[in-house]
Amino acid sequence: MAKPIVTSLPEGMTVPEHIGIIMDGNGRWAKKRGMPRKIGHREGAKNFRTITRYAKALGVKYVTYYAFSTENWKRPKDEVDAIMDLFEKYLDEVRDFIEENIRVRFIGDRSMLSETLQRKMKSVEEDSLHFDSMTLVLAINYGGRNDICHSVKNIVRLALDGKITEQDVTEALIEQNLYTEDIPAADLIIRPSGEQRLSNFLIWQSAYAEFYYTNILWPDFKGKDLEDAIIAFNDRNRRYGGI
Repeated sequence: MAKPIVTSLPEGMTVPEHIGIIMDGNGRWAKKRGMPRKIGHREGAKNFRTITRYAKALGVKYVTYYAFSTENWKRPKDEVDAIMDLFEKYLDEVRDFIEENIRVRFIGDRSMLSETLQRKMKSVEEDSLHFDSMTLVLAINYGGRNDICHSVKNIVRLALDGKITEQDVTEALIEQNLYTEDIPAADLIIRPSGEQRLSNFLIWQSAYAEFYYTNILWPDFKGKDLEDAIIAFNDRNRRYGGI
């Protein structure tokens, strides 16, 4: 069992229920140190475990990591292969979270992943299904546009089967058919590394999320940086289209 985490978030702060994190900057972190990009991905994978535990200690109920996008297949094959190997290795270690009552979920199109990886993903999900201290969501082969297409295809099948009509198609129905069907909308999206874009991450789910950008590369992103993002979140005025 991991050591207890001591946080320093000021009292009275509202902790976002759902935080999305784009784990960006791994390759640049390695390049700055004269190392292969795959070393940066290895360090980034280690850090996601650290930040997950810190988020839980702060009281975050859902944290979603953008681990591998539908566009990342365009990267060099050796880099993609190294990332997939990392996923398989760290899925074994993700089981440590089960001891901490953390539910593990995966979102994205699994059809392009190896059978071994798919089996491990399914096994971890099943074994942690009823845990409720926090939900850890890993977006693997995920894209926001693909997510919406996935929902639309499900709805079309329902219509073809005569189970719904045009009047039944609502925002709620679309949400029920997304990969994130039982996960609340994102409150805060964090992107390290200095880039300031969503990059096809949780497009539907982040419609009213607050965005926090930092120049810190993901392997160097610490618990204190997560607290800084939450403090910035508390300075925002979330009006949801109102006044």
